[in-house]
Parts: sequence; C-alpha cells; structure tokens
Amino acid sequence: MDFLRPLTWEQALAYKAERPEATPIQGGTDVMVEINLDKGRPAALIDLNPVAELTRWSTAGPEIRVGSGVTYTRLIAELGPLLPGLAQASRTVGSPQIRNRGTVAGNLGAASPAGDAHPPLLASGAIVEAESVRGTRMIPITEFYTGVKRHALEPDELIRAVRIPAATGPQYFSKIGTRNAMVIAVCSFAVALHPGERRVGTGIGSAAPTPRRAAEAEEFVAAELDWEGRSPLDPDVARRFGELVAGAAAPIDDVRGRADYRLHSLAVMARRTLGWAWNDYTGRGPA
Repeated sequence: MDFLRPLTWEQALAYKAERPEATPIQGGTDVMVEINLDKGRPAALIDLNPVAELTRWSTAGPEIRVGSGVTYTRLIAELGPLLPGLAQASRTVGSPQIRNRGTVAGNLGAASPAGDAHPPLLASGAIVEAESVRGTRMIPITEFYTGVKRHALEPDELIRAVRIPAATGPQYFSKIGTRNAMVIAVCSFAVALHPGERRVGTGIGSAAPTPRRAAEAEEFVAAELDWEGRSPLDPDVARRFGELVAGAAAPIDDVRGRADYRLHSLAVMARRTLGWAWNDYTGRGPA
C-alpha cells in the first residue's frame, strides 16, 4: 500500500488525478476500521491532514462553508448556533476521541446509510463541493448518494468542503441505537424549519439503501403549519407527518433492528422532532 502525503490542495488533486484508485484519509475513523478488519485494502492512501486550508470554515452570506478537515468536535464548539441540527448529530458520533478526528466530509465519503451527518445535511439542503484537476463541481446533497456506500464523486475528485445554509429556524436530530452511546444508528431522523420559505426539511438515516428526504411529508406539513399565527401543532398533523416520513423509508431487517421497528421508530421520531421544533418556533418551550 502506497502512502501519499500532499502538503497543498493542488498537490492532493494532482495525486488523485495520477492515482484515482487511491483512498483519501483525514480522520481515518472509517477507513482504518475497514483496513483493520480486512474489509478493504486500498492500493494507496492520500493523507489530507497536512493540507491546512481544509481545517477552516467560513461564512458567505447565508451559507457556511465547512472545510473537509473540520472535525465534529470543532463543529459542535464553533458552529452549534449556526448549524444546530448538524451539531446535535455530531454529538452522537462515536466517542470523544472519534469526534476529535472524524469529519462530516469523511461521513460523506463513506456514504453509509447509517452515517449520522446525512439526515441534517439533507434537512438543511447542503451542497458538496467536489474538486479535481478538471475543475469544481457543486453537488446537491439529494444527488450525492447513489447507492449503499456509493456516492456521486468521480474517481479523480476529492471533497474540498460542504456548503450548508445557516439555520433560519429550529432544527432537531434524533437517533435510535442499541445502547445510549458509541453506537451505529438503528435509524435516525432530522427536521429543519425554514420559516422564511414556509418550508420544512427532513432527512432519514439508516432506513433505506441511501439517506433520503421525505418529500411528501415535507409538502404536507409545510402547508398545514400556521406560520403566521404560530398556533399549537395539531396532533393529527404531527401524526400524519410521522406516517408520511415512515412511508418514505425502505428499511431492511438486520442485526441492529427489524424493518417494522425502524418504520415505527421513524414515525415517532418525526412526530417528536417536529413538535420540539415547532414549540421552539412558537416560543412555547419543550413539548
């Protein structure tokens, strides 16, 4: 196995162009597990840790540009108020040691349906900034996932950053696991209110071949919520929202949970997170 260590982004892109089969590594929290379990043996690794620019984030108007090297720990500490849904999901990732190393871009590169970052990225409407020596592509998050652990990156492309709209309303993330910490999600769900657009974003994790939105649920609830008067959430609306979220999923039975359990859990999480978010928006406090 070859080990390539670029010092600049331009050098990283050149290495990837020369060796498109090479696997990028930064935190290594997914890649090293695969290697140690002998589930994958890359021909080469491209170590992106020396590329300092990847560890920075910036604001550009209503958007937060998060470099691919920004860790979960820093995202929680520095970006929590701007990206609350993603910060909540980041707090559920592994242990403190993993959060100190792991990144959202790494979650995207692995493209596991169970990745914790995916639901809030979908609910927020994130864009993946991919680059190669041929140029830059902006990939909408809804187009990024193409199959189980597959994504839309070309072989010579690397993720440079993730562009995420700053929150304009309440956001929540919920996850069910087989224990309280350091666990892969049985299923997960994120919701984001976008009051200025009278829109609701959703994200479903670990309940389909890829992370996905619940588009019908979004359209239904956005039309039913009292955005102007901010009246209490109708329990029937919340229940129907949960049903539509569950209906958007396509789970399987596996060692972590049964499909029926995942569908039930998604409906419950959808109702609860919507209630929490709506109560925040209307100033009513916890549900």
